[in-house]
Amino acid sequence: MARVAAALERLAPAAIDGRAPATGHAFVWEPAHGGLIAVETVAYLPLSLLKGIDLARDTLLENTRRFAESLPANNALLWGARGMGKSSLVKSVHADVNRMRKPNAALVLIEIHREDIASLPSLLRVLRTSKRRFLLYCDDLSFDKDDTSYKSLKAALEGGIEGRPANVLFYATSNRRHLMPRDMMENERSTAINPSEAVEEKVSLSDRFGLWLGFHNCGQDEYLAMIDSYAAHYKIKLDREELHRRGLAWAATRGARSGRVAWQFIQDVAGELGTRLE
Repeated sequence: MARVAAALERLAPAAIDGRAPATGHAFVWEPAHGGLIAVETVAYLPLSLLKGIDLARDTLLENTRRFAESLPANNALLWGARGMGKSSLVKSVHADVNRMRKPNAALVLIEIHREDIASLPSLLRVLRTSKRRFLLYCDDLSFDKDDTSYKSLKAALEGGIEGRPANVLFYATSNRRHLMPRDMMENERSTAINPSEAVEEKVSLSDRFGLWLGFHNCGQDEYLAMIDSYAAHYKIKLDREELHRRGLAWAATRGARSGRVAWQFIQDVAGELGTRLE
């Protein structure tokens, strides 16, 4: 019996630390491993390298600055075309805001995985008592049929009895504007007793985000501008005309033009030329 008890103890999830972090500027929320896991270095790009998303960049940067300065700010949903810099923008904006702030007043970035959304209320209870300000970030957020964890997110963002803590803001990225697949919403409309009410319940989640920033596929000129920006920053020694020719050929093989495709092309060229991307 003692051996069985010991085995069950090892299998049980670690107890969540109920204290908010006093130091550090980036964490990952992993409730199965005790809570907030510190991240020493955040993988981000300088804001100047993010091309073709100027309006979204400026809007999100201003919203984040306001929040860091204890002013009113909105939760933000970054939605749209894949590979156009949604996730990169969140991390770059966080780094840029902290660049102008003292270490003891740094804005804290916390990544929460899609599968841990149901534990969001527990995280908010941990952060609520802290004097620091926290930016929660969920990448590629979406919900499928029979997934009810979106209700936890709705209550956490707005509508719960406790409300969202004043020192917490939530940013999410998604390929879907309403976070639900179209066929799921159409199925709700066709099978519900009151179709409009069923759809309203699903759509109301995205309404909890006061700021919607759309990202759309880029044109050839924007794509080449991304390549030029990366090449200049990382000192890629290749003729501009040749760089463009090869960049377009690379995009043709991928069937798309985006910031992600441009970055993958630059990595390929840098590796070929023996250039380190540092």
